[in-house]
This record gives sequence, C-alpha cells and structure tokens, in this order.
Amino acid sequence: MPAVLAVIPARGGSKGVPGKNLAPVGGAPLITRAVRECRAARLVTEVVVSTDDDAVAEAARTAGALVVRRPAPLAGDTASSEAAVLHAMDAYQGMRGGPLDVVLLVQCTSPFLTAADVDAVAAAVTERGADSALTVAPFHGFLWRDGASAGDGDDGAPSVPGDQPPYGVRARGVNHDSAHRPRRQDRPEDLLETGAAYAMRADGFRAAGHRFFGRTELVRTDPARVLEIDDPHDLARARALAPLLDTRRHLPTRDQVDAVVLDFDGTQTDDRVLIDAEGRELVAVHRGDGLGVAALRRAGLAVLILSTETNAVVAARARKLKVPVVHGTDRKDLALKQWCEERGIDAQRVLYLGNDVNDLPCLDLVGWPVAVADAREPVRRAARLVTQAPGGSGAVREIAGWLLGPSL
Repeated sequence: MPAVLAVIPARGGSKGVPGKNLAPVGGAPLITRAVRECRAARLVTEVVVSTDDDAVAEAARTAGALVVRRPAPLAGDTASSEAAVLHAMDAYQGMRGGPLDVVLLVQCTSPFLTAADVDAVAAAVTERGADSALTVAPFHGFLWRDGASAGDGDDGAPSVPGDQPPYGVRARGVNHDSAHRPRRQDRPEDLLETGAAYAMRADGFRAAGHRFFGRTELVRTDPARVLEIDDPHDLARARALAPLLDTRRHLPTRDQVDAVVLDFDGTQTDDRVLIDAEGRELVAVHRGDGLGVAALRRAGLAVLILSTETNAVVAARARKLKVPVVHGTDRKDLALKQWCEERGIDAQRVLYLGNDVNDLPCLDLVGWPVAVADAREPVRRAARLVTQAPGGSGAVREIAGWLLGPSL
C-alpha cells in the first residue's frame, strides 16, 4: 500500500478571524474536524499538523495527529502552504524514515471536508495514475470583473470623459459574454476549486515546488459542502450549517455509545413551569421521550437524568422512566464524572443532551455532546450534534432513533 501523508497547515495567526484554526464548528475546533476526517480516510497512512501555535498543537495531538513545529520564517502571512508542506514532509521522514509516495494538503478552514473527499483525491494519484489532484465542485455563477482593476486595455477606460475610476468604469464578463446571456444548461460547466484537499506525488511535488504539475485530476465533491472560512461571516455560516451537514454524516450508533445522560428542564420539557394555587409545579413531558428511554434501557444503555434543580417533578419523572436521577447539584460536570467513574464508563462514550449554559461543562466532558433544537446559542455551538426536535417535543425519542435505528 502506498505511503500517503496528509499534511494540515494550521498557523496560530490569522488576520481575518483571530484564532481561526481553533474556532469551534459543530462542537469541535476546525483543526480537530480536519484531523478526524483525515484519520478516517482509508488511504491515509499518517496525519501531520504543521503549526507554530501551542494550543493548535495540543488540539491536533488530542485528535490523533503528529505535530510538526513550523519555524518562524514559514509561519508569517506571506509563507506559502507549499513551503509548510515541504517542511512537514522533511520533518516527518526525519521522524519516521522510509519512503513517502503521496502527500496531501488538507485545509482545516474547509469545515465540511469529509473522509470520502480525502480518499478521493488520494485515490486519483495512488490508484488512477494522476500526478496531482484537487477537489472541485460545479459552479454556475456569472463572474464579472470591475473595469477599474481589469487590466484589459479599453475595459478600464472611463465610459464618460472626465470620469475617474472606480466611477463610470466598464465592467466585463469573465466566464461569459455579457452581450449574450445563455441559459445555464447551454453554458459549458465551470468547476470551482474548493480549497479543501489536494493530492500530489511526493517526488513530483518536491521537484515542481507547487501543488499542480503533470496530469492534474479534478475530483468532484458535493457543492453543498463548499465553504472556506476567511472572515467572521464565513464562520457564522459554518456554525449555522453544521447541525444540518454534520447530522447527516456523524450520527452516533449503538456501538459508539454506552450511556445517555439527560438534562431535564428544557430538554425533556419545553422549559415552562405551571404553578397551581397550592404552589405545586407542573411540567409537560413527551410520551415519545418515555418510549425512547425505555428502548435505550432495553438495549443495555445506561441512562441518567442530571439536573441542577432539586424538584419533586424531576424525581417523579425518573421513577416513571425507571432511571436514576442526580439533582440539586451546582456542579453537574463533577456529578457526571463521578457517576461515570463509579460505573466504569468512559466519558468519551457518553451522549449528553442539554439546552442551557449550565450544561456546557458536561458537553465539554463527553464524547457525544448534543443540544436540543431550541437550545441557547452557546450550547448549540458547543454541541457535536443538534436534534431536529425542540426540548419537550420528542428530542430524546429522536436520539434513541439515532442509536437504535430500525430496531427501535
């Protein structure tokens, strides 16, 4: 099998989005997301993160990557990705030795990169004989260029005597004739470089010094996943899309989860409380959630209700569901950690469902942090997955469906 090295450049500095490579999307830093997908790719032998930043290095190691410390001359704004990859190749071979057949350049600023994308560009070189490859997606937009910066002779001339650019300049179509507006189906297909993943023959890359040489193969990817994070608006879009795009790809299965821990208010209820004339509190719960909990218990999963509030309603619901409850604790994360230790459960195999900021420490502790659809925004950002159902409307039943599938 060819030796395939995936290199992820991840500097600490970024002018557009400070700390960009550690920015969380879908509950995980961008660098963590990229390392996970590269490690999941079947053709990748090793994953290396090239960085000058201690926090990035720690996140990369935690996700399972080797770390190559990038020297200062290669860590500035003007340093090229190619230079970082070449340095990483040399450092890796110094550590591991042996031949290196193919090198991948993977950008963690493309948050919706998949392991399938990584394998596809690698396969173009290892299996189909290409010298280099890149991910592309169909693009149907009409591109224009401002005449003030076109540099194309008369295109940059003022259209009215006395006008000065940028006012009154002529614009021109780049990928179309502006005098003829063809239908999309009548135009040749344009393909947009996604910026997510590139593959190169290692020896050819060393000789050429850049990522495109010899026979370059275009590897098509899902245009819905094309997003490069260059400014705060891109990051906001990625966070908004993550619950939709990540859920399709990364739903947990029964063999990945040993325990389900549930907050109560706002997850098993809609966060409203009714108080009768005697001062007794009443809440509404969802019958489907009860069915889901029963199914999880039958499947052998440990289930716990964990709540900050000391409330008879919580205890009554736990008795009804036949699950243990821990409530009246100010430190839910410590209670959760102790519960896991007492039962020998690895926290990375726990799914925790929450909705509000007091759930954040628990979400950080477990391997499967999940938020209900109407959770507070910081909780949605910290979650790995977000349910389609709001709290109190079947979110627990939905999670049971993820884990148990058709058997439910």
